[in-house]
Amino acid sequence: MAKSKFQEAILPGLPVDLIWERLKDAPGSEIESGKFFSPESSAALVANGFGFFLNTPTALPPLPIGDDLEWRPSSVNLEEQVRFPWTGGRHPWLDVLIELPDAIIGVESKRYEPFRSKVEPKFSEAYWRSVWGDDMGRYCRMRDDLRSGAIRFERLDGAQLVKHAFGLRTAANKKGKIPVLVYLFAEPASWPDDRPVPPEDIAAHRREVDRFAERVAGDEVRFVGLSWRALLDSWKQAGDAKIRDHALAVEDVFAP
Repeated sequence: MAKSKFQEAILPGLPVDLIWERLKDAPGSEIESGKFFSPESSAALVANGFGFFLNTPTALPPLPIGDDLEWRPSSVNLEEQVRFPWTGGRHPWLDVLIELPDAIIGVESKRYEPFRSKVEPKFSEAYWRSVWGDDMGRYCRMRDDLRSGAIRFERLDGAQLVKHAFGLRTAANKKGKIPVLVYLFAEPASWPDDRPVPPEDIAAHRREVDRFAERVAGDEVRFVGLSWRALLDSWKQAGDAKIRDHALAVEDVFAP
């Protein structure tokens, strides 16, 4: 895929070369397959939203992850893998990974995915290994209930979030830091072809995010549900005019 087409998909002023390097070999082949250039692309929203901060991580405004953590980001990266405590097999990739002095934040972003066809939860037997520590019981019960069908989500990919939480827990534990999983979701009013996204579907997705958050609250991996709209609203309140302008540009192009 020509890099020139990629450049056209990135907002002016962003570090195109750096974003390209982070995405070109990422799993899912978003660029090579052409999915990145779809008007429904979640990857394009993330790359443009957080790409602004790749070279200036300290400029990233705080996320609502708790006042007890020191908000001083040392790095903001796109498409980062967090590995489980074993070799081989598939390991999770986070859309964004942010490192603080005392925490590691993984961001999983969704755009139109919650409003497409439902994905059935799938776990390999490896997820039942006794390697998650004593403070991941709620995530483990979520894993169990998803596989048994005791809990079902119609809009939320709960299995993916559990896997990301396990990977984040492993990565943070190695550094003695607190793991935080941020589920960042868009609530578009319509599809790119102007078909409306039913408000009841948006509301149902919100309820499932809240339900997941309630079920895992108190475990080692903190879970935060956050809408893109709320995130951009916080950026529009930043003291730096460039960040405010960036938030407006993301909002204008992607209408999340």
